[in-house]
Amino acid sequence: MTSSRAIILQGVALAVLATLSWACNFIAPYVLQGYSIQDFMLVRFLMAGLLGAVLLPFYRAQLRGLRPRQWLTGMGLGVLGYLGYSSCIAGGVIYGGPLLIAAFIGTVPVLQALLGNAQHRSLRWGQLAMPIGMLGLGLMLINLQLLHEPNGVGTQMWVGLAFSLAAVLLWLSFSVVNQAAIEHLHTSATTAWTCLMMIGAGLAALILTPLAWMTNLLRLPILGVATPDALHLYAWAFMIALLSSVIGAGAWNLASRRLPMVLSGQLIALESFFATVLGLAFHGRLPSLVEGIGLALILFGTVYSVRVILAPTRNADEHPVNL
Repeated sequence: MTSSRAIILQGVALAVLATLSWACNFIAPYVLQGYSIQDFMLVRFLMAGLLGAVLLPFYRAQLRGLRPRQWLTGMGLGVLGYLGYSSCIAGGVIYGGPLLIAAFIGTVPVLQALLGNAQHRSLRWGQLAMPIGMLGLGLMLINLQLLHEPNGVGTQMWVGLAFSLAAVLLWLSFSVVNQAAIEHLHTSATTAWTCLMMIGAGLAALILTPLAWMTNLLRLPILGVATPDALHLYAWAFMIALLSSVIGAGAWNLASRRLPMVLSGQLIALESFFATVLGLAFHGRLPSLVEGIGLALILFGTVYSVRVILAPTRNADEHPVNL
């Protein structure tokens, strides 16, 4: 096995671990125990920030190579890709159900391919028509199914749609900025970079807590902060913070060093798959026929887009240019 192939396989394995860990974001609305989603998100990211602050001193040597601007960028990415993205995921699950938000996250790979192709024009636009068409049809089928459900009609469905679109936009922004920032980091600074993201999200949660308290969005002060249900909430918040913010983010940053953005972008589709499985498991049901077809089209469209995007690289390897 060549060194480059081994590096790519390592990157793929790390990306799979990251997407599986991130899929835990989708179960947040199911473990509230009577508390609000605002309670859960603020507690979760306060814990993530605390974990980042505890871990950061162990990587002091990595920090010496970071400029103040990079510190701010890392913490800002934590607000964007941790707190903002995860909050939109939770809102999408609450108002649109587990399938709508998972379907929209499933479009991210092709959208990243479009952005990458617009910048570098490595593919003809016609080559992307088929995977984009399959993704669009899959989304339509899932949305049609939602329209026939009482809880998915009207304002609630549109709110879920808004949260889903916001999650996609936040992830695309995070992915592009983070990929560019990591390219300018020393290879040994990846873990410190992850800690800075966690601290940034934690500081944002700390700033938002008094505002949420004053606007009566929190139920912890009313229901109690030391009840069995509150302890249950803390346990879930800590577990998801550890999986998503520490393991998931760390694995993704390591994968980003080993994979080109066009490939790492495709692998994010696995988050949609894992999230759908977890969401349906917490709902205690299997997907309907229409939902299953829609999800299959999204998955097939994503796989097909990977094949199309990687074909030029494969052909170049098989037929190298003589210089």
